[in-house]
Amino acid sequence: MIEASAFKDYSFFGGLLPDEIESLRPLMGTAAFEAGAVVMAEGSPNDCVYFILEGKVEIEKDGVQIATLVAGDTFGEMEFLDVMPAVATVRALEPSTVATISNRALHELSKRSMRAFAMIVMNLARDLSRRLRRMDAIMVDSRVKPRGRGAPPTD
Repeated sequence: MIEASAFKDYSFFGGLLPDEIESLRPLMGTAAFEAGAVVMAEGSPNDCVYFILEGKVEIEKDGVQIATLVAGDTFGEMEFLDVMPAVATVRALEPSTVATISNRALHELSKRSMRAFAMIVMNLARDLSRRLRRMDAIMVDSRVKPRGRGAPPTD
């Protein structure tokens, strides 16, 4: 089983007391992947957040690498929250170990500790907000014109 101290640096667990993190450990899973292995395939169901404990993974969308993540990073939050298929493929670039927490585990936590559950949901919202701000900055820097609902009309 993973030591609770391994999670203290992940924003997902920010604000949780040591005993709250400890109570989550039995609800979490772990998996190991060899270099080149697909951790999560674009379009596949996913109900987990993944915490990279060791190794390095790439995030790929439509065959284009969009990010590289290392130990201390997380992925899968979007599908975890909106229960939609994975929006990208995650592939191990080197032998990697991840811990996971599922929607079911988070639901179980809500029964045990509403405070811990609320902290995790707020942490997820903050993390996704930060990612959205970064994407906004990238879009502005690259001078990409927004499309879709809410975009200003084009001439």
